[in-house]
Amino acid sequence: MAELYIGTSGWSYRHWRECFYQKTAQTDWLKFYAERFNAVEINGTFYRLQRASTFEKWHEETPAAFMFALKANRYLTHHKKLKDPENSVLIEKQHAESLNGKLSAVLWQLSRQFKKDLPRLEGFIEALREWPETRHVIEFRHASWFADDTADRLTRAGIAVCQSDAGDWPLWYRVTTDLVYIRLHGRPQTYASSYSETELTHWADKIEEWRHQCKSVHVYFDNDAGCAAPFNAQFLKNLTLNR
Repeated sequence: MAELYIGTSGWSYRHWRECFYQKTAQTDWLKFYAERFNAVEINGTFYRLQRASTFEKWHEETPAAFMFALKANRYLTHHKKLKDPENSVLIEKQHAESLNGKLSAVLWQLSRQFKKDLPRLEGFIEALREWPETRHVIEFRHASWFADDTADRLTRAGIAVCQSDAGDWPLWYRVTTDLVYIRLHGRPQTYASSYSETELTHWADKIEEWRHQCKSVHVYFDNDAGCAAPFNAQFLKNLTLNR
């Protein structure tokens, strides 16, 4: 079947120190994490660009098959709302080059207040043509985007829709490419609620279906409160392994 990556959105959470990392030294957290999961979504890059040396260090600390999904900086998606995207896309690309083959996808998260603007989207898609070496994913959080004309443009460009499950914004069950990208933020409390066995079994069923359709699947848990994310990820990983 097609590739499957399961992990969390970020790994450097201080409140995971005892419940997940078991008092492992913080300098070894990524190594500890990578022994249990095959991918991670880099969340900190949304707030600040990382140095090339940091990406190089992460590359060296993880196994050869381990992959990183990169969450793009919010400057273009939230402050500029995709306006004049060319320079921002090239900056992201230049920084990401230091992951040296371990970059699996770039996630572009739009704000909940950003309503559908197809001209802006088309300009952004055009700018992404300058970065064909990796896959791109867009996380829409305003329901106005959830329409065929949005999906058609993404399909033509080979860009994936992020299926974003949360208590604070709607979920768009839409697949536009051979890559399915899922972010599980927690429901009913966004960033806090742990998923039940029933909910995780539902996602495991969907994942199996997509993989049989030869679609690669990425799943990242963003419900970091109370250590829900790593334990939900481990549970889902075990569910998929036993099928």
